[in-house]
Amino acid sequence: STSQKHRDFVAEPMGDKPVGTLAGIGDVLGRKLEEKGFDKAYVVLGQFLVLRKDEELFREWLKETCGANAKQSRDCSGCLREWCDAFL
Repeated sequence: STSQKHRDFVAEPMGDKPVGTLAGIGDVLGRKLEEKGFDKAYVVLGQFLVLRKDEELFREWLKETCGANAKQSRDCSGCLREWCDAFL
């Protein structure tokens, strides 16, 4: 099952949502991503797409970039995959 945050995110177009609206990304990881230039959810989506929607590669990137643990990176990649399935 998915979190409310996940369901809220995939329910509507991305627009200008901050990175912290992504499932699995809380305040701490959000700040770390922002510091590296990934301040919006669509910028993180861009990275997901650059990695050809490969969830394993994306989770590895998330871990290296902001220190996300297995659950956080899984939640985030699942959220982006489902969003892509709905909107792309």
